[in-house]
Amino acid sequence: MRRFLVFALAGLLTVAAFVLALLLGAAYFDARRYAAHQGRLQRLVQQQPLLEQVVAGLRDDGSPLVQSPQGEAELQALAARWPGPRGAEILAKGRRWPVTRVFHASDMMYVLFFDQAGVLRDFTCADAR
Repeated sequence: MRRFLVFALAGLLTVAAFVLALLLGAAYFDARRYAAHQGRLQRLVQQQPLLEQVVAGLRDDGSPLVQSPQGEAELQALAARWPGPRGAEILAKGRRWPVTRVFHASDMMYVLFFDQAGVLRDFTCADAR
């Protein structure tokens, strides 16, 4: 009986270590994926491109324009897709900048904010899932 308990405990600890490794790997992958998109958008904002350039560039890169919210109601509907801090961030930035565009970039959504002259000024990167 004692031998069985030792093997059962060893098996349980092995499974627990395996599950922990999978969870840590998934968390790292998610953080790295998000950081890569954030870095890409930060570099884009620094270049201060025009709306037309951003639309063409992202389209050519396989990230099409999927939404162009107009007005407060559509902005609130967009922000409601991501409850919590991400939605609040989208709402605040959308109220600050007059033009908002949403692009689908592989597994992420880029919510980009442009000024009156059509220059990219800010962004929010959100999970597309």
